[in-house]
Order: sequence, then C-alpha cells, then structure tokens
Amino acid sequence: MARQSYQDKLTEVREDVLYMSEVVMERLRMGLDALEQKDDELAREVIEGDGEINRMYLDLEQDCIDLLALQQPVASDLRFIAASFKIITDLERIADLATNLGEYTLDAERDLFPDVDVQEMGDLTLDMLEDAMIAYDTENTDSCRELAARDDELDQFAERASEIVVRDLIERELESADEVEQILQDVSRLLLTIRDLERVGDHTVNIAARTLYMVENDDELIY
Repeated sequence: MARQSYQDKLTEVREDVLYMSEVVMERLRMGLDALEQKDDELAREVIEGDGEINRMYLDLEQDCIDLLALQQPVASDLRFIAASFKIITDLERIADLATNLGEYTLDAERDLFPDVDVQEMGDLTLDMLEDAMIAYDTENTDSCRELAARDDELDQFAERASEIVVRDLIERELESADEVEQILQDVSRLLLTIRDLERVGDHTVNIAARTLYMVENDDELIY
C-alpha cells in the first residue's frame, strides 16, 4: 500500500466511522419516536435496520485490521486506528440499544408514568453522542472531558426516574391479578428503557475516552 494510499485509507476510516455514527443516531431517534408515538411500523423499521449497522461494523472492523496488519502503524496512527476500532464497537452496541427501544414499543400498550420523561433523557443521550462524535472528528479533548461530567448528570436523571417508577408502583392501588401483571410488565419495560438510555451514555463516554487517548495518549477516562 503506497504512502498516499495509506493516508487516504486513514481518512476513509474516519469518514466511515462518522457515517456509521450518523446512522446509529438516526436509529436511536427513530426508536425514541416509536416509543413516544407507540408507532409499531417505525419500531419494526428500527429492528429490521440493525443488520445494516452490523454490516457496517464488520466492514470497518476489517478495514482497521487490514491497516494494522499491512502497515504496522506507529504512534498517532496506531492510536487512531485502535481508537476507531473501539468506537465502532460502542456505536454497534448503541444501535443494539436502539433496537431494544423498538422491541419495547411493540410490547407497550399504554404509558402509565407521565412523570418520567423518557424523551428528555433520550435527547440528553443523543446530544452527548453527537458531541462525542464531533470531538472524535475535530480531536477536541476538552469536549471529551466535559462529556464524562455530563454522564454523571445523566446517571442522576436515570436514578430519579427509576425512583419515580418504583414509588408510583408502591403507591398504586391494584384490584386484580391481571392488573398487577400488566402493571409489572409496564414497569419492567420502563425500567429497561431507562437502563438502556443510561447505557447509551456509558458508551458515549467510552467514545470520548478513546478519542482522548487517540489525541493525547491519555487514558484517564478509560479506567
């Protein structure tokens, strides 16, 4: 592989990682919209689209492996390839969590917890993910460190939301076994939704951590 071709390939990997992130963010937004609108058709579109993201991941994984095997990069190039490899793994897992939202939509019948704003939490995660990918693209390490602090806010949001759900369940008066079963299913679905959005935030911090390592050889956010 000629040197210019090698540099072109590094640029292509960066562009492909950014494109994959755009698709993943779109699927996450679709999953949130499906959940909010109880849109089964949109939910199925999210679920069925997961295969496309898996193929993107495998193609990019192979590109990274080829660069490592054929070029034996050193220093900054090696960190870039390693970081990109880890970032696409986090993106693929975020896509899996978006698929979960589609599945929860198909299972849901009604929204019994109006005090829990899943959409606000979803917007927070999407903003974080977008900022993490901008940091990767622009090599903005200050933004990487800020994202770690923002994840603490997301964790607190998730904790408060879970407390609201549990408190509501305790205080609710239920009259039949069928009603109890239905409520428990709804509670389980909502707690899983909160957990999955919190995990999106965790993967976003992973992306920021790998970007910080890529740019400054600093692993402070990894451990």
